[in-house]
Amino acid sequence: MLTQRSRYALRAMLFLAETPIAGPPVPMTRIAAQANVPRKFLELILADLREAGFLHSTRGKMGGYRLSRPTHLISLGDVIRVIEGPLALVPCVSRTAYRACRDCKDEASCAIRHAMLRVRDETARILDGTSLADAAVEELAAA
Repeated sequence: MLTQRSRYALRAMLFLAETPIAGPPVPMTRIAAQANVPRKFLELILADLREAGFLHSTRGKMGGYRLSRPTHLISLGDVIRVIEGPLALVPCVSRTAYRACRDCKDEASCAIRHAMLRVRDETARILDGTSLADAAVEELAAA
């Protein structure tokens, strides 16, 4: 299940995707209001996204945040991984944080592992194949 923190991150990034990349930085208060995200959570989320290289921040009175890459180069999967970590539901199928399950007798024949591997692959395919640009277009079409 997608956590509230990930949903906040996606909303904030989608809002920033609507602003010109070369434009002035967007103040955190404006992002919080427009994306409907509590400011205290947004501050932590934006710091994580900045550290991951998806945002530039500017300090001061005219400061704020901007995307550091074009919207077509940031996927929903990228954002979720920064906030949540691996997309895999179980550690034995994670590509970035593999860990054997303690109670599994044989990974090769584990039906749960095989099912979760398919779930991980499809989830990654969809989320990594959907950029902020794609999601913004879909959001406009739905409105």
